[in-house]
Amino acid sequence: MRLFRTLLVSAAVALGAGSALAQEGINDPTRAPYYDAFAGKRVAYVPVAMGFDLTEGWAAGLRDALEPLGVTFDIRDPNWNTDAGAQAITALISEKPDVIVVHNPDVQSYARLLKRAEEAGIYVVQVNMRSSYSTDVFVGADYVGMGEQIGQRLVDVCSPDKGKSGKVAITQGVLTAAASIYQMQGINNVLSQHPEIKLVSNQAADWDSTKAKNIAATVIQQHPDLCAITGFWDVMDIGTAAAIKESGKDVYLLTQGGGNRMVCDNLANGTFSESVVYFVPGQARDMATMIKHLLQHGQAPGTTKTTLFTPLDFLTKDNMTAASCWDMPSNG
Repeated sequence: MRLFRTLLVSAAVALGAGSALAQEGINDPTRAPYYDAFAGKRVAYVPVAMGFDLTEGWAAGLRDALEPLGVTFDIRDPNWNTDAGAQAITALISEKPDVIVVHNPDVQSYARLLKRAEEAGIYVVQVNMRSSYSTDVFVGADYVGMGEQIGQRLVDVCSPDKGKSGKVAITQGVLTAAASIYQMQGINNVLSQHPEIKLVSNQAADWDSTKAKNIAATVIQQHPDLCAITGFWDVMDIGTAAAIKESGKDVYLLTQGGGNRMVCDNLANGTFSESVVYFVPGQARDMATMIKHLLQHGQAPGTTKTTLFTPLDFLTKDNMTAASCWDMPSNG
């Protein structure tokens, strides 16, 4: 009994002490430094253009993650003009925001400017299409690996062993864009091992759906037994899908993109056969996380190089779910 009373007294003392500490308050030592690291900071975003799902989705995700922390988020829209984009980055180097987020139109145009930005003390985050110059952070698809997976899908779908013609076509975006250069490397890695697959057309539509439609219509006319077309962006490939529909042919359309709701709708109605999705909200979250890390860590820009490759989902009508695609922000 004595032991039992001793334990009760000890428990009461412990509870009393805990209650007193709770009333006095215990500060989280990491909380104030966390918020202080972001207060008054500025992030500038230079996309290839605003007004479509990828760039609007990234902007919405970054804004939602950063602005509540006191970070100013600024967009400089070059509207598909590479010279205007270079001018925007040049101006930002003089203005010295804390971070610049860049969506490169090609591998070379901004390379020197991104290096200058880091040398000026500005962190640089690249999204989805990288420059030949590696900056603090790249968040986006592993296009070589993606190309290899797409090449294998073309083999799986179009092999003569399955009664198909083996004829496939590729519609690239801009030939000098990372999404085209690295993806073709991956596709070639696979197709070079499969001589039974014949690449009958490999053309650039410059991300334009009308050009993609015209290319597809011509290729289908020249090769009525065409098995598949793989295009490098779903918005562009709406044109490719229209050409396939007008031809009346059964051509497998493998596209790719950021997973906007439009993709799932077009898989459901048969416009697209398959889509490779690099989920845009996840990319925005990864960029925001890396920006938070850079601003808290405080290491000099350009001293570390981090790559975060985006997980890929190969979606079809049969395997997609309600959560496979995302909705455009209402304020986009």
